[in-house]
Parts: sequence; structure tokens; C-alpha cells
Amino acid sequence: MDLLLNKDFMQEFLSPIWLSIKIATISGIVVILLGTLIGRIFARKSFRGKAILETILMLPMVLPPTVVGFILIVIFGRNSIAGQAIEWLFNQPIIFTWWAAVIASIVVAFPLMYQSAKSGFQGIDLEIEEAARLDGASEWKVFLFISVPLASKALISGSILSFARALGEFGATLMFAGNIPGETQTIPTAIYIAIDSGNMNMAWMWVISIVIISFLMLLTVRVKQE
Repeated sequence: MDLLLNKDFMQEFLSPIWLSIKIATISGIVVILLGTLIGRIFARKSFRGKAILETILMLPMVLPPTVVGFILIVIFGRNSIAGQAIEWLFNQPIIFTWWAAVIASIVVAFPLMYQSAKSGFQGIDLEIEEAARLDGASEWKVFLFISVPLASKALISGSILSFARALGEFGATLMFAGNIPGETQTIPTAIYIAIDSGNMNMAWMWVISIVIISFLMLLTVRVKQE
């Protein structure tokens, strides 16, 4: 109880939670938009190289997080073209910033949203969409007012699962964004450091927090699927 009333303790405890939620929210919005649009395209279009491109998009789901982190460092590091362009635009490198954690979360969470969106759109009767087109609806209207509502259950499930994945991201974030308290330290990295330093009380509090958040999100998915 005394610890909970300590201002410094509460700041140390809450900082990774708020940062994790902020990172998961921003990356979640990007993932939902990209996953929905790309899932729709891949569910309806066939083109040469589709299988290879889709495999590349799904790779983060099976690659070790450290490999994903290494690839991100190569792509966005200070010696890369993208990294130098970012540093020129913003006068600082993106590596070891909370934006690096956002990018890592987007990469690892995208496959979940994409797969859910694609499955949802594939389950729609093509005749319904075609009827809307015959009535004069544009492709965007068909997508927004026919396809998205009909695939809403899959899209909601994918959104929640990708948010949960972004919230729990550890390996790629630790390599690419680091573990700077108050700057890039998320709940998973904070738990790792707390255990490593023997601070089990703090570790338990963060573990309980992320378990509760994850449980509520997964429960929401189960309810939406019924």
C-alpha cells in the first residue's frame, strides 16, 4: 500500500503502461487501415507474384522477433537511405525513439489484421457486391457500405488481435527502439528489466496489468465471434 501511494513509484509503474497503450493505438490505427485495404485487394484480385508478395507480408508472423528487429535496423539505421532521409527531415535518427517502437509494432501486428480482413472479405457473397455496382454504386461505396459492414466481425476481431499483438511486442522493439525509461520502455521490456534486476514487485504489477488488458481484449473477440 505504501508503494502505491509513492508518487515516484506510481510514475515508474504507469509510464510503460501509457507508452505501450499510445504505441499500440497509433500502430493499431495504421495496421487496421493498411490491413483492411490490402486484405480487400488480395481477397478479390489475382496477379502474378501474388503468392510471393503475400508470403513476404506474412513473414513477421513466423520470423523470430530479433530477426524482425535486425531487419528494421538495417532498413532504418543511420547508414541506410531511409534512415538518412528520416534524419535529414527530422534532425534525428528514428532508431531508439518511441516511433521506432511504433514501426516495430506495425510490422509484427500487420499479419493478424491482414489475415482476418482477407478472410472476412472472402466470406462475402460476390453477388451482393455486384448488385450494388449494377445499382450505380462506385467501388469505394461498395467497399465502404457493403463490403466493410458484411466483414465487420472479422475486421473487429483482427483489429483487437493486432492491437493486443502490438501491446505485447518485445523482441523487435527492444532491438530497434531500445529500453529507455520514459522514452521507449514498454510493458514487456519493463518486465524483462525488472526481473533481471530482481524487482519482482514491479514485475508482478506490470504482468498483472498486461494480463488484464489482454484478457479483456480477447474476451471481446470471443463475444464478437458468437
